[in-house]
Amino acid sequence: MVRGLAFPSRTPGWRAALCLLAALCLLLPDPAEAQRRTIIRDAEIEDTIRLYSAPIFQAAGLSPSSITVYLVQDRSLNAFVTNGLQMFLHTGLLMEAEDPTEVIGVIAHETGHISGGHVVGRIAEVQNAQAKSLLTYLLGIGAAIASGRPEAGAAIISGGQDVALKSLLSYTRGQEQAADQAAVRYLEATGQSPQGLLNFMEVLNGQDVLLSANQDPYLRTHPLTRERVTFLENAVANSKTRDKKPSAELVERHDRMRAKLIGYLDAPRLVDRAYPQEDQSLPARYARTISTYRQGDLGKAIGMIDELVAENPDDPYFHELKGQMLFEHGKLAEALPEYEKAIALSPNSPQIRLALAQLQLETHDAALDKEALENLKVVLRHEPDNAFAWRLSAVAYGRLGDTGMFALSQAENALRRGRFDEAQQQAVRAQGILPEYSAPWLQAQDVENLAKRLKEKRKN
Repeated sequence: MVRGLAFPSRTPGWRAALCLLAALCLLLPDPAEAQRRTIIRDAEIEDTIRLYSAPIFQAAGLSPSSITVYLVQDRSLNAFVTNGLQMFLHTGLLMEAEDPTEVIGVIAHETGHISGGHVVGRIAEVQNAQAKSLLTYLLGIGAAIASGRPEAGAAIISGGQDVALKSLLSYTRGQEQAADQAAVRYLEATGQSPQGLLNFMEVLNGQDVLLSANQDPYLRTHPLTRERVTFLENAVANSKTRDKKPSAELVERHDRMRAKLIGYLDAPRLVDRAYPQEDQSLPARYARTISTYRQGDLGKAIGMIDELVAENPDDPYFHELKGQMLFEHGKLAEALPEYEKAIALSPNSPQIRLALAQLQLETHDAALDKEALENLKVVLRHEPDNAFAWRLSAVAYGRLGDTGMFALSQAENALRRGRFDEAQQQAVRAQGILPEYSAPWLQAQDVENLAKRLKEKRKN
């Protein structure tokens, strides 16, 4: 469910899930860490990352809508891309970055890997036996990831599989230099300074003498050389945009993103250290509000978020946070207007709309079932591979008595959870109910055929 910072409700398509799993399973040294490694969703943070990345993607000749950026809950500094135009950013990178230019610089570098084709065909580099072993393993836990329960799918890769996965996400020195050069071009083309990328590399350069186990994973898959640092130093010195500062909007968005992540992910004592009480800035109050809520003091947290809402009545994310607090404490009637206000202020946010749809269904008010379904249709237009949205759609269609669409929604949900037999059965059932050759009927036929193919692929 989407409620503020959350585990994923948007799930990737099956091919994308394989890349996602490969990334998630990278460098998991023990079961405890495996349980901590997951993908998170947050409407505000993802909007901020889109603001950072869209100009870079466009400068690289890539459509921003073609690249999916995932947030990995991990305190280490890391970012990487996989097959399928997918980029992964660790929350540690976002939390440690001093200003937006550092994150934007890393995004530009990773975009250089995409545009340079450094990831394409990487699986072919792994020996056949290793690749088959990896594929079998990933298919085995793919359903857990796609279901929106990544904690059930996080797992350990060891021995040859671990080596194989690391090799898939590692680059040569030549590829790293090419990505750096591309990053500088993209930054200058968008009127931004390459100083942030240099700052990030200098942080990593300071880790070069550490043992591999103590280095941030970015350094282990992105070899750093003195030549790379020298290139970036010269690029900054000769850049016409070297002194260009990020806009006030970007700085504000960055500060809020860091505050939100710290408030959600850090222990209360660390939140208090980062944002002491005397700091009355908006990001500091935001972080303390979230931390207070996480400690279970709903009354105090509501009072704190009410102050932020009163000062910023047109901020959708403050309304969303208040709605989340109330929703999670069973105060559905009070949460409803907060989510409705958030959607009125941010109508194109599929995550907030998904939370509103779930809330509407959980009220068990028949008058809201149609509204919930309309919200879910919007979500699925944005995120057609969202398994959770398909599951809620099945609930809505079932209550409304539409058995054909109920079966189709069940089939779509099962497909994205890797339950191919169930997907095939529900798709056949839907075809027996829906008008022949209608758009939903054809969709059910597509699901049936895809489930068959994927089931055969799993066997092989």
